[in-house]
Amino acid sequence: MKFVGAHVSASGGVFNAPLNAKALNAKAFALFTKNQKRWEAKPLDTKTIDLFKKNLEDSGILPKHILPHDSYLINLGHPEEEKLIKSRDAFIDELQRCHQLGLDRLNFHPGSHLVKIAKKDPEYALKIAKAEDISLLVVAESMNRAIESTKDLNVKLVIENTAGQGTNLGYKFEHLAQIIDRIEDKSRVGVCLDTCHTFTSGYDLRIRKAYDKTMHSFDTIVGSEYLMGMHINDSKVKLGSRVDRHHSLGEGEIGWDAFRFIMNDDRMDDIPLILETIDDSIWKKEIENLYKLIVY
Repeated sequence: MKFVGAHVSASGGVFNAPLNAKALNAKAFALFTKNQKRWEAKPLDTKTIDLFKKNLEDSGILPKHILPHDSYLINLGHPEEEKLIKSRDAFIDELQRCHQLGLDRLNFHPGSHLVKIAKKDPEYALKIAKAEDISLLVVAESMNRAIESTKDLNVKLVIENTAGQGTNLGYKFEHLAQIIDRIEDKSRVGVCLDTCHTFTSGYDLRIRKAYDKTMHSFDTIVGSEYLMGMHINDSKVKLGSRVDRHHSLGEGEIGWDAFRFIMNDDRMDDIPLILETIDDSIWKKEIENLYKLIVY
């Protein structure tokens, strides 16, 4: 069974997120548990937590179908020690906030290596690969530290693949596999695949043969057992462009067939499938249209 929703607003308090999801007839949702553009956040108080849980129960949405996202400021692969420590502390705080709300996973971007290398450099590719490998080690170490610091919490760290824009890590399935391979407690780690990021990083989804090839690569390199969520987005930009530009479903370069494949793929059962498309005024219709793609 598929559980589709959207990344809804938590403006006014996290307890509003379940209400916003219910208004969309969603069976899943994503949210930020704090302001995603600020480091500091007011601690969650008992009243806020209780109201969130009440509204969640009223919505009928299960905690396992909620995919919280961490702050965009966090970079678990940061090359500067002071900023790395700040990111690690903020990440642990995000895990604790999820636990307080009764949620069992936290979605995050793996990070960026931030090393600037001129493309005209004859060893550009080699230097980029080295920078990525070093930063992936740092990301894995950051995750291991976070897991150790929250070992009494049952919140999984869900790595999102990226489009590969700038110095972002995670645009190759091999990057995800490298990180997971270095995680000491693999029961605490998962993956979120973003369809736009997957497509613009070079993995085609548009026709059945291409979709099957991409998902076979994911299964082989990463493992479908780690799939704990998806972001459902079309793309404004072309295959392999390495640019992150979401679009409404069917309006971009990916097209409807890919989403039909997803909605009929058993690998996507019982995980949150989250819209991050650009027009929230049509999210309710997009959710309806996705369910119409299911072949019973």
